[in-house]
Amino acid sequence: MSNTTDRVPAHVAIIMDGNGRWARERGLERYEGHQAGVNTVRTIVRTAAQNPGIRYLTLYVFSTENWGRPQEEVDMLMELLCRSIINELPELQEGGVRVQVIGDRDRMSQKVNDHIALIERDTAQGTSLNLLLCINYSSRDELTRAARRIARRVADGRLSPEEITPRTIEEELYTHGVPDPDLIIRTGREQRLSNFLLWQGAYSELYFTPVYWPDFGNADFEAALTEFAKRHRRFGKVEEADPQPVH
Repeated sequence: MSNTTDRVPAHVAIIMDGNGRWARERGLERYEGHQAGVNTVRTIVRTAAQNPGIRYLTLYVFSTENWGRPQEEVDMLMELLCRSIINELPELQEGGVRVQVIGDRDRMSQKVNDHIALIERDTAQGTSLNLLLCINYSSRDELTRAARRIARRVADGRLSPEEITPRTIEEELYTHGVPDPDLIIRTGREQRLSNFLLWQGAYSELYFTPVYWPDFGNADFEAALTEFAKRHRRFGKVEEADPQPVH
């Protein structure tokens, strides 16, 4: 990669959008678009794992809203997920990739949860890249759950309202212990976050590309990293070189 590690985002999060449209424009079935998307996941995970600056890669795999899709498609996605876990596990282990799944597991079948447990357990020793898969994930749901847990602590007298801080909330999120994403990429033309890492992405750099996820390759990933390297992140602060407002 051409980027130096100090200008590479340590945490990249990706909204993988466009599988269905990619398939439709080619006269294919939607499941063929999702299958093609798995190939892109493999490519980007490999590339991220080989970049010494990237320590975390988060992928938006399945949102809570996706349950509203036709049942046949949902079943296919869950089956594809299980099959991909089995197929990709050896390479993930060899590449030192540690997998963590975040999201609500209660609605998922025992089969899916068993596969999730398998990949988390068998990659737990990975040190080259932390791969977070958002499955049955909703940022609003995540924040709601965090608020409920904090409210219980207040009700039990273990916490006072005045003691609640941003750190208190962060400790109750799925991503507790994971740094916020430096860069959020969305493929597939749309320009919105779609209920993805709303708290964690407060100061993330956003990068939108019209490229559908199945066509998103290393050159596209490199373009996003290069754009990130050009940006100046101030996190709401004013740099010394910035002109001061006139009162």
